[in-house]
Amino acid sequence: MEQRKPRIGLVGIMQSLYDEMLPGITERQANYACDIAAQLGDVADIRFSKPIKSRADVEEVVRGYEHDNVDGMMLVNLTFGPAMRITRAFVDTNKPLILANTQPERNITDQWDMGDMTYNQGIHGIQDTANTLVRMGKPFAVITGYWKDGEFKRQFVDWAHAAKTVSEWRRLRIAIFGYSMNGMGDIRVDETAMMRKLGPEINFLAQGDLYRAMRAAEDDEIQRVIEWENQQFEIDSNLSQSQREESARYQVALYRLLGDGGYGAYSTHFDVIGEDGRFQFLPLAAASHLMAAGYGFGAEGDASSAALVTAGHHLIGDAHFTEMYAMDFDRDTVLMSHMGEGNWKVARDDEPVRLIDRALGIGGLGRPPTVLFRLRPGPATLTSLVPVQGEHFRLVVSQGTIIEDAPHMPVLEMPYGEYRPDSGLPAAMDGWLRAGGTHHQCMNLGHWAERWRIFCELTGIEYVRV
Repeated sequence: MEQRKPRIGLVGIMQSLYDEMLPGITERQANYACDIAAQLGDVADIRFSKPIKSRADVEEVVRGYEHDNVDGMMLVNLTFGPAMRITRAFVDTNKPLILANTQPERNITDQWDMGDMTYNQGIHGIQDTANTLVRMGKPFAVITGYWKDGEFKRQFVDWAHAAKTVSEWRRLRIAIFGYSMNGMGDIRVDETAMMRKLGPEINFLAQGDLYRAMRAAEDDEIQRVIEWENQQFEIDSNLSQSQREESARYQVALYRLLGDGGYGAYSTHFDVIGEDGRFQFLPLAAASHLMAAGYGFGAEGDASSAALVTAGHHLIGDAHFTEMYAMDFDRDTVLMSHMGEGNWKVARDDEPVRLIDRALGIGGLGRPPTVLFRLRPGPATLTSLVPVQGEHFRLVVSQGTIIEDAPHMPVLEMPYGEYRPDSGLPAAMDGWLRAGGTHHQCMNLGHWAERWRIFCELTGIEYVRV
């Protein structure tokens, strides 16, 4: 999967009123805009066209940025500029917007003259800009701060990655093989509402497509997967060559089907695979490998979780699919695990990731090779995408810690770890249930609630932190 910087267009607003008063001001302020772009260039691909001084300018610049497929636009008032001229350009764009309330100089000094006042007068220009956007009903984010400061960059990075995630979501395609698990309510979503409101497109594929793609896999492709696994993991000696080959066929087939179909996320439900009659075991290792490669995944036909894991990849990186299995009231933790699908990039650094031979009754098939690891201790963020009703979507967010001193569970054959919510287990779970948080979740290592909040702000998803 493509891992890229966010693409952001810088809209530098000024006016020609000052050109005669301060010759060279346009070039000077254009250089200031270029300096902002360079300052943020290590975290985003910033495009700056030219200072805009008229309605024609801004409409030309915005069209150019849209043609370049930017993820969002950052508006900077290089001087005061009447905001009415931006109206039509920003009525018509659907790109996320952020207003950067900043100026060339950090401090006011007793040596300033009218030129210095003019060069640094962006604050009242950005007020006119913001007022115009508010009256248009156009959502936007804001950063106030000095453009060279680390905090300014940190806030910009959060917004830029949220904007990139919005762009990726709007063109996301999700493949559901067969059907979703019958009777499981919290994975149900109105596909048309999701596409209208958020962008992801859900398609249902025949499991026969997967079987045929597996059978079409070439021997050298299968061998390359096996050799790669041999280098990446500690391999259980009980795994047979036929198990390894069939597991590798799953991976080759899924890569091909998802790639050819333009899908960024998928789900395979165990009943679909088990009832088909042509498959030997469930594709657990393949799910782990595809998540590690940046694909979204949701078990049991859960398109919402598949979409959310994809968002977690783009917003933060190395998203992991999981669920809450059981609570420990003395340790104030909840055991996180799932059937065997997990992103091994969130594994502990001090233990090998293992590929094991595993007995599994679910699905009624043979022994699936399974990637086994414990979650890396440290800060973590859990999220759940809740389809509430119609186009009303909610994101439930919890920040906490994967604890270091959780007991090793030698007979558990699934990825696992214990999560302690920062708000305490009872309060977090009470809030989760009241908000309708689903039983499938996306986990990212680190504390990322603020970045998820910005993502919700850009998409119109209700944000609930517990």
